[in-house]
Amino acid sequence: MFGIRFDGHPFLRRLLMPSWWEGYPLRKDHPSRATEVGQFQMPPEKLVMAQDALQFKPEEWGLARTHHDQDSDFDYMFINLGPAHTGTHGVLRLVAQLAGEEIIEIVPDIGFHHRSQEKIAERQTWHSFIPYTDRVDYLQGVLNEMPYCLSVERLAGITVPPRAQVIRVMMSEFYRIASHLVWYGTFAGDIGALSPVFYMFNDRERILSITEAICGGRMHPNWLRIGGVARDLPIGWDTLVRQFIDWFPSRLDDYERLVMDNPILKQRTVGIGVLSLDDAIAWGATGPMLRACGLPWDLRKVRPYSGYEQFDFDVPVASHGDCYDRALVHVLELRQSLRIIRQCLDSMPSGPYTSLDALATPPLKTHTMHDIETLINHFVGVSWGPVLPPGEAEVPTESSKGQTSYYLTSDGSQLSYRTRIRTPSFAHIQMVPLMARGELLSDLLAVLGSVDYVLSDVDR
Repeated sequence: MFGIRFDGHPFLRRLLMPSWWEGYPLRKDHPSRATEVGQFQMPPEKLVMAQDALQFKPEEWGLARTHHDQDSDFDYMFINLGPAHTGTHGVLRLVAQLAGEEIIEIVPDIGFHHRSQEKIAERQTWHSFIPYTDRVDYLQGVLNEMPYCLSVERLAGITVPPRAQVIRVMMSEFYRIASHLVWYGTFAGDIGALSPVFYMFNDRERILSITEAICGGRMHPNWLRIGGVARDLPIGWDTLVRQFIDWFPSRLDDYERLVMDNPILKQRTVGIGVLSLDDAIAWGATGPMLRACGLPWDLRKVRPYSGYEQFDFDVPVASHGDCYDRALVHVLELRQSLRIIRQCLDSMPSGPYTSLDALATPPLKTHTMHDIETLINHFVGVSWGPVLPPGEAEVPTESSKGQTSYYLTSDGSQLSYRTRIRTPSFAHIQMVPLMARGELLSDLLAVLGSVDYVLSDVDR
């Protein structure tokens, strides 16, 4: 993306862009709009080059064709898992090197879902980029918006009112449950259980109905704002929330008997895809991936934000770091999210739902009708966008899959000079070869299912 060369790198290749791509998209001299480049053409020579690039050559992937030892020589088998495979849950290609049924090596091929979110951030105002964050991980809604808004607020020195902080926490935990339910059902489906995905998607639909009533949106709520949230809680929100948190625990009990206590699932996951704590730290694991290895690292506890230090909840951990433990941590987190939502319901503070800081909120209408300077500020703030002071800021948050953060660089304009998006799925998908080496090919889907990744979160 930048064209940086690393001397001595054993396998330097493009990760997100095709090998034949010309230019480096995240440089300032690279066009950011389709209208800035010429019409797309595919002359015969370019077609031949692109088709040749699609030909699989193991050496170009750092893989050996043949195994040599003192007793025998044999050729490895190479297969593609994806990019169109139900087990990858998106457009992901895994090039697997096999000796019989044993996995020798895997090379992930990512970038099929790349939309250059970081480049888009450089031509959107600080406010207008918020809807784009929803698309980074399309399963976790406001959990995408939280780290971005927190980073902008730190950069601008904006203080969020207590009511807005609690509303943010409550909606974040609802989307954490919604995201975990998608993982829960599809993980069981990857192992071979068909029924759980239908039950859990039905429960997720109940959550999305609540978020729709509060936010006006479901998967892409566009709900958080710099300085607070878009609007106050609607009349009757507490009834909807209370009905759900009273109803859902019994469903979790059923799911534990149906999925986690299933002897077939245990045979397929216990001791499979083991990740040691040292390897997890070295490879950048966060969230349930890290806590399944025994480290109780949760940013809501160790580096609290948005008032999480005021809530009473536990950090679930496991010890073996295998597929079953990663699933176990996810399941226990569902109950902790319910605890947090209940506390939000019982102690929702009164007061404003957004900051009145001029960088966050347009001037009050009562002022704009009597003061021309205020009206001008309103017009400039809405059309031009707020101008943030120069500087850098980042607030890491605990999303449904791990640490999500936006490292923002401001040069003192209404646009971001550079936005670096740190997503957990990108770090976790690179650990799949480490966890799958030495396992059987049939175990690969169990490993993939336990990782809990989203391809838009990987590629950005």
